Amino acid sequence: MTMNAAVKPVKKPRIGLYSVGLEAYWGQFPTLRDRLIEYGRFIEQRVSAWAEVYNYGMVDSEMEGRRAGEWLSERHVDLVFCHAATYAVSSTVLPVHQLCKAPVIVLNLQPAARINYDETTTGEWLAHCGACPVPEFSNAFNRGNIPFRVVNGLLGLNYTPAVSLTDEKTDDRPEAIRAWKEIKEWVQAAAVPRTLQHSRFGFLGNTYSGMLDMYSDFTMIQAQTGLHIEVLEMCDLDRMLKEVTEEEVQAKIEEVYRMFEISEDSPSDPIARKPSAEQMEWACRVAAAQERLVREYDLDGLCYYYHGTPGGEYEKLQSGFIVGHSLLTARGIPCAGEGDMKTAVAMKICDIVGTSGSYSEIVTVDYIDKTILLGHDGPFHIAISEGKPILRGMGLYHGKQGSGVSVEAKVKTGPITTLGMTQTGDGKLKLIISEGESTDGPTMKIGNTQTPVKFTQHPDDYMSAWFAEAPTHHCAMSIGHNASLFRKVGELLQMKHVTV
Repeated sequence: MTMNAAVKPVKKPRIGLYSVGLEAYWGQFPTLRDRLIEYGRFIEQRVSAWAEVYNYGMVDSEMEGRRAGEWLSERHVDLVFCHAATYAVSSTVLPVHQLCKAPVIVLNLQPAARINYDETTTGEWLAHCGACPVPEFSNAFNRGNIPFRVVNGLLGLNYTPAVSLTDEKTDDRPEAIRAWKEIKEWVQAAAVPRTLQHSRFGFLGNTYSGMLDMYSDFTMIQAQTGLHIEVLEMCDLDRMLKEVTEEEVQAKIEEVYRMFEISEDSPSDPIARKPSAEQMEWACRVAAAQERLVREYDLDGLCYYYHGTPGGEYEKLQSGFIVGHSLLTARGIPCAGEGDMKTAVAMKICDIVGTSGSYSEIVTVDYIDKTILLGHDGPFHIAISEGKPILRGMGLYHGKQGSGVSVEAKVKTGPITTLGMTQTGDGKLKLIISEGESTDGPTMKIGNTQTPVKFTQHPDDYMSAWFAEAPTHHCAMSIGHNASLFRKVGELLQMKHVTV
């Protein structure tokens, strides 16, 4: 399915990088410094595929460490990779991170899987002993109250430098593949705080009355994520609706017919019918207004809910929400119903790291297939749909007022990860993560999104574990097994996180 371009691009993270060594080595082993700098440039080139990289180069003394810390701070980096290229004293690295407060990841990437024992010289050995100073760095960071993580493995060169006495081509070794997967995850995770700190989320209408898990303090959310919440009124959207042109409506109609399959009447549910021409035109007109709202207020995400007065204009307006909000979600503007700002943020996190997040909740359990059905009455992330999503006309929205067009769809069969964002009793946000498999099991034909998911635990055991974390009743469903990635996001956001 061809998707339209994202409304707003994700911000690339800024990654700092430097290599460490011991100044005394350079006079003793003349080729060593240049060799280690070459390794650092290789890391820079690989990371540049995912981020803006600021490579300071070699840090080999305490004074150089101070200069590097200032230099990295001036470039406002989101994360710093300290490349343990050879042995270096810990007084070299500590000043870097006392001056630059960005999180630090130590890269212990050995150039070769094995040294040439028979021919290796001291200078050759020093190019392979990056692990040697890491315990010392760890001790200094711990005593300096500086959090850190270490990536261990192989450098992953696709060639052997001319100066080397051993085979350094390790790009196909599992130790290199694993290390670079972890490095990429750290870079992806670093995009989350940077993007959120520059994001504007709309809060349209209000929260579904009585859903106590939805309620959160906007100041608390901004304090812990950096995003701004723009409080919007239905009259703001109504103003957009009045400004929509017939050309915009026609463009939305063409987009909708390209993206969706239009249903006939449901064989099982009398309230789920083939959408009428009037319903389709209204949903597309509202969708055009929703895109105008996003662009005028420069939004990066949105949560919404409005029940309206029965028969009133705003009730009619909200009845057209689901199709347009699904289109926006597929284009990088996650939209969460029932006024759930926390799940909108979780969906945005999924989008930032490239895994897409669809709005979900636990629907029912299939004890025969041992799956849990996850879904909602919309919106849906079209980009991760198994086939074309279906549009059904709904005679009513259950538990809500009004009627209109709804989305019936499931997430692609294969690995998935759910990401919930909740608020704990002490007012802190927390991420709840779980991995499973989307199956090709049966779903209902009632105009809702539904994905049967098999978790590693029995459904009852899984639910007990999930409920014990005090979640909200919504979560984002992403494609792929992303628990390791989401844990890194939690660390960089300094947010509690747990994997179920």
